[in-house]
Amino acid sequence: MEAFFRDGMRFTAVDEGAADVGTIVLLHGFPQRSQSWTDTSRHLVAAGYRVIAADQRGYTPQARPRSRRAYRLNELVADVVALLDTAGVDRAHLVGHDWGGGVAWMFAAARPDRLHSLTVVSAPHPRAVVRAMLTSRQLVQAWHVGFFQLPWLPEAAIRWRGGRIAVALLKRSGLSEQMAREYTDRLLGDPGCLAAALRWYRAMPLDMAAGLKTGAITVPTTYVWSTDDIAIGRRAAELTSRWVTGRFDFKVLEGVSHWIPEQAPETLAALILDRARSVR
Repeated sequence: MEAFFRDGMRFTAVDEGAADVGTIVLLHGFPQRSQSWTDTSRHLVAAGYRVIAADQRGYTPQARPRSRRAYRLNELVADVVALLDTAGVDRAHLVGHDWGGGVAWMFAAARPDRLHSLTVVSAPHPRAVVRAMLTSRQLVQAWHVGFFQLPWLPEAAIRWRGGRIAVALLKRSGLSEQMAREYTDRLLGDPGCLAAALRWYRAMPLDMAAGLKTGAITVPTTYVWSTDDIAIGRRAAELTSRWVTGRFDFKVLEGVSHWIPEQAPETLAALILDRARSVR
């Protein structure tokens, strides 16, 4: 499967391996694309899994609606349903990083019938984030979320001098120079991509009530957090277990930044496989 369709939109995807033991679906975050999973996916395919890494809405030209309402969580969840249906997969092991993790939490709450297991990387459960904002420095750490709500200014800042500020901030958060430049160039070089990627953040106020009502997660779940993540504090990470009633593992990667799929792909793949194998 090279693509899947929903509501007239075409989403690209990387589909590798044979489903000898199951299917793993990988959801990327901001400002990544499906290629951020390349190194992790290699280990999963070698273990006998079919691995599908999708380019989510906004990150591919033929699935780039202009309304921020089109980026609400219910729409993002429906995209994953369309992916599974097109791939002919009844139930999968779902993995999400960053914004992909936010979609994964909501998908697991809304459609547990389509999942064998859940692995979320970096992004805590939405209700854990809200609680942490009231009891820790989480609100300060997530300053960029508020900044991205502003009109035109975030786009101007990211575009300034060919993305110089964006590259510097991504490097400060833990990405290599090469990856920071590659992600920035993709955002700026693909017309409409930057604005679409920011619509994920600008739809957040529309989803506040839905996030606060996110139900308990009943499927077997692993949550992976890293100590050098400058955007997600320990408080939000540790609170996540309160909203998981299924089997739950909390894994902490010492000395790893927010960019776990890029920085620790082998370790992450091992954790994903441990979770997937636990529900055979």
